[in-house]
Amino acid sequence: MIALKRILLVEDKAKDVELTLGALEENRLANEVAVARDGVEALDYLHACGKFAERRDGDPAVVLLDIKMPRMGGLEVLRRVKADPRLKRVPIVILTSSREEPDLTEAYELGVNAYVVKPVEFQQFTNVVRQVGAFWAILNELPPPGRRTESQDEVPNPHIAP
Repeated sequence: MIALKRILLVEDKAKDVELTLGALEENRLANEVAVARDGVEALDYLHACGKFAERRDGDPAVVLLDIKMPRMGGLEVLRRVKADPRLKRVPIVILTSSREEPDLTEAYELGVNAYVVKPVEFQQFTNVVRQVGAFWAILNELPPPGRRTESQDEVPNPHIAP
C-alpha cells in the first residue's frame, strides 16, 4: 500500500482552515494535514523545530500557503523556502483570496508552483481544494531526496532573513 503524502496548510483564519480540511475530507483525500497558523509556524514545521520539533521526518508533498498572515506573510515564507537548498523542491501552492497583481507577480518571481484564488462560494471552494489536493498530494511525483552537501549541513535559523 502506498503511504499518503502529507500536506502542510498555512492559514491564519480558523474558518478557512475548517473549510479547507472539510473540503479535503469531503473529497476523501485522507492525507495527513499539518496546520501552521502563520509564516513563522510554517518555517518551524519545515525545519522541524519549535512546536514541530517532534514531527515525523520528511517534507510535505505540498504546502498550501496563504499570503496575508500575521508575524510573517506567505510571500516571505515562499522567498525563504525557495532560497533554502534543502527545501527549494517542496511544491508550494498559494491558496489565497488576494487577486492583487503584485502578489501574483511576486509569487511567480519567487518560484511558486501554482497560484490559486479561493472562490467565495462554498461548492466552488470545495472543488478547488479537491483538485489542488488530488494533484499535488496524490498525482504529482516529487524528485527523490538529494544527497546532503556540506552547505546543507548547517541549517540556517528560519526566522532570520537571508
